Amino acid sequence: MVKMSGPIGLPQVSESSFPVEKAVRGRRSVRKYSEEPLRLFQVSRLLWAAQGLTEPDKELRAVPSAGATYPLEVFIVVSRDGVDDLEEGVYRYSVEGHCLEPLLEGDVSSLLSHAALGQGFVESAPASMVIAAHHDRTTKVYGERGVRYVHMEAGHAGQSIALQAVALGLSTVMVGAFDDILVKKVLGIDRNLEPLYIIPVGKESV
Repeated sequence: MVKMSGPIGLPQVSESSFPVEKAVRGRRSVRKYSEEPLRLFQVSRLLWAAQGLTEPDKELRAVPSAGATYPLEVFIVVSRDGVDDLEEGVYRYSVEGHCLEPLLEGDVSSLLSHAALGQGFVESAPASMVIAAHHDRTTKVYGERGVRYVHMEAGHAGQSIALQAVALGLSTVMVGAFDDILVKKVLGIDRNLEPLYIIPVGKESV
């Protein structure tokens, strides 16, 4: 695998008329995905729902964060032909630019599946989002209690992704069973970042 360069702009997010109640009612954990690729505007909305800026002037984001410490980092692992107009590889979501920062080139979905204790649907999904955290951003303000706040924030982001997926006609499942060290190696991320969620996303296979 080799590192890629150059940020990739994402489509701007506009409001939809999909009722939140319908999204809540339709959310289910799905582990079988079709081969239909995601579209870039869908990826844009999913990432924005996780951590996107909702009030840029105040740097406020889509989910609440204790003391606005914002410890979360969101990555997306794209499988081969997993997203239209996007090469397979590992990307980091840049909140400030609402864009993707390429990190690693190549399809690492099988490696991520292995890191997730062999859960095959991680490999079969067109893409998987990974939520990781810099705990120290929050614990330096709140001490050990901040660890709890970080995990609460990850939960907020996970639910936001799941509901946005429903609104887009997609499905997700929340994965917490994985080898932290292996996930870090697959993503090539900072040792101080702790992975908290793997969230495969795609069209449900029927």
